[in-house]
Amino acid sequence: MKILLVEDDKPTAAVLSEVLTAQHYTIDVATDGQIGLSLATSWNYDLILLDLLIPKLDGIRLCRQLRSQGYQKPILLLTIKDSPVDVVRGLDAGADDYVTKPYDLSELLARIRALLRRGEINLVPTVLTWGNLCVNPVSAEVRYGERSLSLSPKEYGLLGLFLRNPQRVFSRSDIIDRLWSIDASPSEGAVTNLIKDLRQKLKSVGMTVDWLETVYGLGYRLKPPPSHQEPATVPFCENNQGAQTNGQTGKGRRQKGLASVNKVLERYKDTFVERVVVLEQVEQAARSGKLSQEQRQTAAQEGHKLAGTLGSFGYEAGSKLAQAIEHLLMGNQPLAAPDLSQLATLITDLKQELTQPPKPLTAQQLELTPLPLVLVVDDEVSFTERLKTDAFAWGFRIEVAVDLAIAKQKIANASPNAILLSLSLHNINHTIDPDTEDPGTDADKLSLLWKFRQQWPTVPILVVTGQDTLTDRVVVSRLGAQRFLHKPLGTAEVFEAIAQVLPKPQTAEVSVMVLDDDPVMLDALSDLLQPWGIRVKTLHDPKLFWDVLTATDPDLLVLDLEMPTYNGIDLCRVVRQDSKWGNLPILVVTSHTDMESIQQVFAAGADDFIGKPIVGPELVTRVISRIDRSRLQQELETMKRRIGK
Repeated sequence: MKILLVEDDKPTAAVLSEVLTAQHYTIDVATDGQIGLSLATSWNYDLILLDLLIPKLDGIRLCRQLRSQGYQKPILLLTIKDSPVDVVRGLDAGADDYVTKPYDLSELLARIRALLRRGEINLVPTVLTWGNLCVNPVSAEVRYGERSLSLSPKEYGLLGLFLRNPQRVFSRSDIIDRLWSIDASPSEGAVTNLIKDLRQKLKSVGMTVDWLETVYGLGYRLKPPPSHQEPATVPFCENNQGAQTNGQTGKGRRQKGLASVNKVLERYKDTFVERVVVLEQVEQAARSGKLSQEQRQTAAQEGHKLAGTLGSFGYEAGSKLAQAIEHLLMGNQPLAAPDLSQLATLITDLKQELTQPPKPLTAQQLELTPLPLVLVVDDEVSFTERLKTDAFAWGFRIEVAVDLAIAKQKIANASPNAILLSLSLHNINHTIDPDTEDPGTDADKLSLLWKFRQQWPTVPILVVTGQDTLTDRVVVSRLGAQRFLHKPLGTAEVFEAIAQVLPKPQTAEVSVMVLDDDPVMLDALSDLLQPWGIRVKTLHDPKLFWDVLTATDPDLLVLDLEMPTYNGIDLCRVVRQDSKWGNLPILVVTSHTDMESIQQVFAAGADDFIGKPIVGPELVTRVISRIDRSRLQQELETMKRRIGK
């Protein structure tokens, strides 16, 4: 697949180009928005990777122009500006997703794969097959029958091009446009040699029939697969989207890609020190009173570029220092003495950070993380096929078992992350007490649920049934199911439920801001929350509320209702008026629990309240549950946005 990277920072563009090339993508680079617009409208790209701040035509305007001209391919924004306002502007302009600099390379690659999958989900199967030939676009693994095949990036791209477009005729010039970057200018003979080499490699692993036909005067087209073939029994061919590349072939490919990327890191390491000199000159000009606004803006842009680039080179601390320098230089107010002192300190620290060698890319950053595996125990073919078709876009793998014996075998072999179990509840004896009795043999599937809970207590189980009564729900709940789903239902509802029950990865530290004018109450609330691993920021003066809020960026607010100057109702309304904080969970603490006071609390935008005197376990439970609910909602919204719902 072919990607257009629009990035004006040469080190960043070089690293990304090498990383993406190592993943078998063909890359073109545009150094400003005008060039990006010209290339995007003249060539056929599968995705555009677009920096937000680029010369001549910034990322927002470029995105708008492309969408206004009917451009439909995915656009992924790269930005240091991660405030909701900037993100919303980008998405409203037509971007499909965004990644904040400095980004984790594995996350960036996953976002790219997700966007490319979304564009293909209704067009081609996840695993590309032609007879016994199987290509896994996620792991870039190619197999013929039981044998693994090592292909060059161009050979892999050529094979994928035809398997994704089985009816289309590609001329030699079409193939050059899709597989070579603009900088390369191969002759049409290069295409002929590429096809010849790929044919020979396929024959070497046992393919006896020719997969490609020559359409004279037009080009090449994929032949129909042979009608008589050996059964494709390799597990790789069965919806195995999360498979890792096996053997020395995949390891060698990753090592070669790592070597190329790390050469780029080494080549550009000295350029950062040279760019810091620009910042030193600005600091000296500011101290002498000779700093022009143009110089200041240039230096701020230099800090912005360094903040993004250094993160890609493993200088995480340096990236934060550069970002702080950028923020300090932004604006029009003259730099006061404390600002100049801070600027000098930041530049000194940045120079010290850059005395260290760049952090090399590791194999783990290019490894493919297996998607969570969901075992679906259901014999309704139409339902399971829809799940299999949509699973990849939602970030899951699906294994289907049509009966209980197969289900037990798959659980033993595959260790699923979740189980979706279809039950027929109309034959169930609802009087069974699951805590004292075995459900018996009349309800095999319900018995299976019982056994699943006993043998795999940590695996989430979701139940799907054609009936929906309170008794059914109680029985299933007693037997340990985490979700009850009722047919008919869409795949989105199923995958959202699965996302809710899957164990969450370790998240960043939880931060809570507490505002109360009573210092004793502040200490009490802090003592209650901190033992639970919650970082607490306390404030007793409501007049400082907004400054502390923006500096703290908490996961939840705890506000006292009655305070001098500004009460909890006032501050709650102020928070809800700002787009950045519109969804921040707010818990109001009050001794007034009459109906009128509580109505005012909720009308102002609070999510919950707790009455005084405060009971410790109740406070902790409400705080943690609100934060978990908020984060889950954010995850689901992000997931929906990525697949275009």
